[in-house]
Amino acid sequence: MTTISKIDLKDNRVVLSVSKVDNLLKRIFISLGCSSKKSSEISEHLIDASLCGVESHGVFRVLQYVGWYKKGYLSTSAKPELKKLSPNTFEIDGGGGLGIPVMNFAFKKAISNSKKNSISAIAIKNVGHTGRLGFYADYAAEKGLMTILISGGNRKEWSQVAPYGGIEGKLPTNPWCIGFPGGLNGPVILDFATSKIAGGLIYAAKSAGGLLPEGCIIDKKGNLTRNPDHYFDGGAILPFGKHKGFGLSLIAQLIAESMLGKVKKEANWLLITIKTSIYNTDNQLKELASEILSDVINCKTATGFRSIQIPGELERENKKKSNNKIYLPKKTWDQILTILPNITKNKNPN
Repeated sequence: MTTISKIDLKDNRVVLSVSKVDNLLKRIFISLGCSSKKSSEISEHLIDASLCGVESHGVFRVLQYVGWYKKGYLSTSAKPELKKLSPNTFEIDGGGGLGIPVMNFAFKKAISNSKKNSISAIAIKNVGHTGRLGFYADYAAEKGLMTILISGGNRKEWSQVAPYGGIEGKLPTNPWCIGFPGGLNGPVILDFATSKIAGGLIYAAKSAGGLLPEGCIIDKKGNLTRNPDHYFDGGAILPFGKHKGFGLSLIAQLIAESMLGKVKKEANWLLITIKTSIYNTDNQLKELASEILSDVINCKTATGFRSIQIPGELERENKKKSNNKIYLPKKTWDQILTILPNITKNKNPN
């Protein structure tokens, strides 16, 4: 199998087993001061993203996370604190830690509460990067829950995306994720940044020495470019869908910042969870959803398309076909291999 990537890469890729990567990632995070449980959660999440073909949120992210931990931007000892606001509403303070363990905690709490009270709304604050959102939505959807997850980021630290008609980065990538139990073939997972590409893909392309897809980023003068270096030199990402992506991003920013309060770390999040069986039985929902999805995918395809794919389907297919192998750009893997020796060296300078 060859990996499907949005990065135009001239360099080779290395083929790695999941066990090899997992072992190294856990050792890296433990050496930085993370608990074994937290290290395992982070490693599992990054590996899953790579297996699903979501390179922007995959194993390469360890390079960013290590840098943030070393700088003190992220806390290794942070534990999420839960505050109950009403029977159905909660607030979670992530303590300034990486968002992956916090989001795991938030979804489990939302699922538990929604099963009792049918609906739940949780604000998640003071967290770092939360990883691939579809990972959490898929987990909840398998348990019969619809989820809506909205993010508004720290505009001062992450002014990445130009508003429609502008050439300056003013908004973060502000992703949305909606998960639905779906039909007989599994959940439907809509997981997207409101920018043309995820910010992580730019870092991944730079790390790998590759180029970005056409029409996604501009340089500081507003010219289209594929070179990730131009983004870091004052460029910006364009909003997807022009005014529509910009509108979704702006609404997300208003929800996260003006309603939930000042963004302390990377982003504030609003998670809404609904037990779908409150409206229809699980079996009836699956039957009707399957009918809808079957009708849609049986549509005649346009030139250049072999089939219609349902959101979330591609990631599941990629993971199934991966055979537990991860395809990383050699340049990126070489950088990852230097992390642990450097940490050890700095701890023992003599």
